[in-house]
Amino acid sequence: MTELARLKFYATQPHPCSYLPEEQATTLFLDPSQPMDVLVYAELSELGFRRSGDHLYRPHCQQCTACIPARIPAAPFKASRQQRRILKRNEDIAVRCVRPAFTEEYYALYVRYIEQRHADGDMYPPSRDQFSTFLVRDLPFSRFYEFRLQGRLLALAVTDLLPNGLSAVYTFYDPAEERRSLGRFAILWQIGETERLGLEAVYLGYWIKNCRKMNYKTQYRPIELFVNQRWTRLT
Repeated sequence: MTELARLKFYATQPHPCSYLPEEQATTLFLDPSQPMDVLVYAELSELGFRRSGDHLYRPHCQQCTACIPARIPAAPFKASRQQRRILKRNEDIAVRCVRPAFTEEYYALYVRYIEQRHADGDMYPPSRDQFSTFLVRDLPFSRFYEFRLQGRLLALAVTDLLPNGLSAVYTFYDPAEERRSLGRFAILWQIGETERLGLEAVYLGYWIKNCRKMNYKTQYRPIELFVNQRWTRLT
């Protein structure tokens, strides 16, 4: 185990919460001068930390504990009837793992996704610099999983390969392909890939009970939530 006690962390000033407009958020960041070590990252993921660009962070709000880290243990996961239908519907998609890079194809898909699905979010309007800073980082554990249909890019899952599992950083997809449920399919695929690799879990980021956009996360069972400094399984 890495000696986490030696690490330095910095908290931001309170700022408007992206998910609960009535709340003020504070974020705890790992000292950016600390090298992005995969073992440190894996251990911090066990404590609810996530990666955004070159930073590892965790909510550190004084008055609110709504953001709960969530992960899906791969081995005991059982797809529901609806999830099995999604898997069958997307059997014609080929998935390829590539190194992170900026391409016009990726960026064009990202723009369509943000403009049509998240125009009310803090990533709107999209820009090349934002896309690169957020997702295109040359880190040894970062992967781009391309989801293609006869060569056409339908979705891209930005995922970190850690010793304890896959961390789903961000997924964007073609909003015109709504029937395929590509966001849910990408999670199901990553659960299967995690089991294939013999790893423990897919780390899904934060679940917020009162945030409608987060509801999909608890549709994957069993799911584990990090509450009171321990992972608790919901079946």
